[in-house]
Amino acid sequence: MSYIITSETELSRIAAPSLPLATKEYSQQYIDQLNNVLRLYFNRLDNLLAQLQTSSGGAGIRLPYGAFSDFTDQTTTINTATLMGLSVTDFTNGVTLDTGSKITVANAGIYNLQFSAQLQNLDNAPQDVFIWLKQNGTDIAGSTGLVGMPARKSAGVPFHDIKGWNYYLSMNAGDYVQIYWSTTNVDVTIQTYAASGTPTKPSTASVVATLSFVSALPT
Repeated sequence: MSYIITSETELSRIAAPSLPLATKEYSQQYIDQLNNVLRLYFNRLDNLLAQLQTSSGGAGIRLPYGAFSDFTDQTTTINTATLMGLSVTDFTNGVTLDTGSKITVANAGIYNLQFSAQLQNLDNAPQDVFIWLKQNGTDIAGSTGLVGMPARKSAGVPFHDIKGWNYYLSMNAGDYVQIYWSTTNVDVTIQTYAASGTPTKPSTASVVATLSFVSALPT
C-alpha cells in the first residue's frame, strides 16, 4: 500500500490547539476539557506519524512507484504505431502494469516516467525510430523523440544502441500511460540479449520502464 503526504491529508490539519483558560482553583471540568483538546491534537500527530512509518518500523515516506521490464524481442512493420511491450513487474507500490503495456496509477499526482529501449538495426542503411507516449489512449503532445540508427556494422552484424529519457506526467487516479514506437524499416527491432562471457555479463532487457510519484497535483 502507498502512503502519500499531501495537503489533503492530516499534514494540513495539524496546528497547535487553542487550550482552554485555566481556572484559579482546581476544576474537574477544566481538566477534562484540557485533556480532550490535547487528546485530539496528539491523535492527529499519531495519524501523521503513521503515514511516515514503514511496514518494518523504520522512518520514511512510502510513495507510489512501479518498475517494469520485458525480455522478448519486439518487432513492428514500417511506419506503424506499435506498443512497447512490458511483461515483468519488478517493483510495485500503487503503480501497476495492465495488459502488458498500461502503466496505471492508483493515486493522483505528478509522476516521473523513465524508460529505455535496446534498439538494433540490421539494415544496410541508416534508419529512424520514433518513440512517443499516450495517456489514456491519447497522444501526449511534445512527447515524440526521433532516434537515428546508423547502418549495420556488416552483413549479419547489427548496429546496437540503447535509448531512454524521462517525462513528468500529471495523472489522476486510474490514469495509465503507454509507450509507442515506429520505425522506417522492419530490420530495426527492440532486442533482448542473453547473458554472455568474456567478461561475464548479465542478460539485457529489451525495454525497462519506471514510474515514480513526485508530488501531489497542484491545487
